Amino acid sequence: MEARRERARPLTPEERREALVSATVPLLYVHGRAVTTRLIAEAAGVAEGTIFRVFDSKESLIDAALARAFAPDQIAARIAEIDPAEPLREKLLKITSILQQRFRAVFGLMRAMGEMGPPKHAHTESRRAEMQTVRDALVTLVEPDADALSVEPAMLVHMLRLLTFAGSNEQIADGQVLTPEQIVDTLLHGTLRKD
Repeated sequence: MEARRERARPLTPEERREALVSATVPLLYVHGRAVTTRLIAEAAGVAEGTIFRVFDSKESLIDAALARAFAPDQIAARIAEIDPAEPLREKLLKITSILQQRFRAVFGLMRAMGEMGPPKHAHTESRRAEMQTVRDALVTLVEPDADALSVEPAMLVHMLRLLTFAGSNEQIADGQVLTPEQIVDTLLHGTLRKD
């Protein structure tokens, strides 16, 4: 006698929404706005009609996926893992690596989407507050080394973010993306030889 297979518990609308958004984000990097609902449904493991029971349109699903891709919560979690007691250079290398991965992913997504800048929902008050929380966390990581700095920790973080942003964008950097070591060492030691 064949064993009866238990049927999987049906997903709640919020779980379906989450599965669809999670499946859509990586597809946007490849297909941009040309991604089809068929591809999304296959990636999420649902029937194509399920999309329209959770979202009004493919565009509203894409907007939700973009909001997820631009959300800073993942970066905040990774920054929280850095030990403030580590040497300054090591902390800055880790910060730069995290920021660089983030910036390059965002630049790649904007290119795939045919956008010149982040989507409009990336500029909301709540999003600005989330980014300020990330900046504050970075400053907190640098503050134990404040006595060794010629600038305030907040200014060091500002300069690090600017240099990482520019050095991580292939167009701005003329195709010569900087490594985390190049960024951090330029910021900490400049480019003059120490003879």
